[in-house]
Amino acid sequence: MLLENKVVVISGVGPGLGQTLAKMAAAEGAAVVLGARNQDFIDAVADEIRKTGGQAVALGTDVTSTEQCNALVAAGAKAFGRIDGLVNSAYAHGDWATADQADPDKVGDVINVICQGALRMAQACAPHMQKVGGGSIVNVSTMSTVKPFAGETMYAAGKGALNALTRHMANDFGKFSIRVNALRMGWIGGAPVYAFIDSQVAAGADRNTVMRSITDRIPLGIIPPEADCARAVLAFLSDYSAVITGSSVDVNGGEYMAP
Repeated sequence: MLLENKVVVISGVGPGLGQTLAKMAAAEGAAVVLGARNQDFIDAVADEIRKTGGQAVALGTDVTSTEQCNALVAAGAKAFGRIDGLVNSAYAHGDWATADQADPDKVGDVINVICQGALRMAQACAPHMQKVGGGSIVNVSTMSTVKPFAGETMYAAGKGALNALTRHMANDFGKFSIRVNALRMGWIGGAPVYAFIDSQVAAGADRNTVMRSITDRIPLGIIPPEADCARAVLAFLSDYSAVITGSSVDVNGGEYMAP
């Protein structure tokens, strides 16, 4: 299995990519450590993983708190004896506002979750990764950092900061054999995106027209399935990416192609 005998911490486990990633990581042999603000939700995900033979612990975690980040990682290390991987996917979007209307005083709240939260989690995990000879950190980013989407000013600012942090983390954690990469997601075919499409249809739009408005600009012609996006993350957690660090990889069906 791809992640056999590894222990992976995942922040921001929600109803989208986070839960799918957690379940697939467990299916690939990893023990998973789940963090999110909604304790009931992550408890349900952990229970589902255990029922299928996997290993999981869950602890309510707000990544704006260094204490809570440390507690999540400590719980994982206590339960499974080691930490090998970290996925930073904690989510904060901020207002749906364009740059000319966005409130500058609120942007910091988004950056605190997305970027500063990732650094808190990485610093909590790094000492444990050093003990086992290294590890992998995957920062979940967005295509909006390089291809603007109206209304995502705050979100893209937070993820853009995360992209810069990724390179510095890769440089500075490399001496500990810890690799750090960012995956820039586009449209992800899961519950949040399909709920958005349903809302457009409920407002009177034609479903096929809404779908085509998305897929016509994606060279693969599909909304990238959530499970396939998760597989990209798993690949970077695995030993198959052992010498890849500091990269920003586009996982969006070709809608954006880095030069």
